[in-house]
Amino acid sequence: MSRDDQPDLLSDLSDLDFVRHLLADLHGDLPGKVGRFRMLTDLGGQMGRSRTMIFGGHAAYHAWVEARSSFVHGNYVATILLCQGLVEHLLAAYLHAGLLVDDIPDRIQFADTLRRCREREVISDEDVTDLRRMMALRNPLSHFRHVDDCSNLDRRSIDESRSADDLLSHDAIFSIGLAVRMLSRPAFRLG
Repeated sequence: MSRDDQPDLLSDLSDLDFVRHLLADLHGDLPGKVGRFRMLTDLGGQMGRSRTMIFGGHAAYHAWVEARSSFVHGNYVATILLCQGLVEHLLAAYLHAGLLVDDIPDRIQFADTLRRCREREVISDEDVTDLRRMMALRNPLSHFRHVDDCSNLDRRSIDESRSADDLLSHDAIFSIGLAVRMLSRPAFRLG
């Protein structure tokens, strides 16, 4: 029996069927995807012609690449989670790699990273406020919150009379914009 003759144990769809599904998915919300890609390209101009140095190794780099892709494809929860992870890695790795802090713990808390970066003027007071806001957006997506908790997505939707999708879109735009702003800071900007 050849490989082509053997049935797929998980699906009875052919490769062509999968291609059809993928094309339909790619076509769905095409204007939205183009608009988000355009927004991301426009935001990227803040990083300058030479772009930026991403401290934090592969974890930070892939968080950035996947955050951009997630944003373009409308995967807003993933965008928020990835942007938070990117910024945590970026700032702590900068402190470590820049030899600005010789006593950085192996597992530094984000609040401590923010404090240390602010003390060294790597980030501004406004950045700290916005980074805490992004952390507050990420936490209820990562950790269970009862519907009575004001940070619960469903509670926010009810309280603000907006759909959860609309809130997530808004939060993702904020998060990706903040990630770009961090990557555009003088500490990370090349040239």
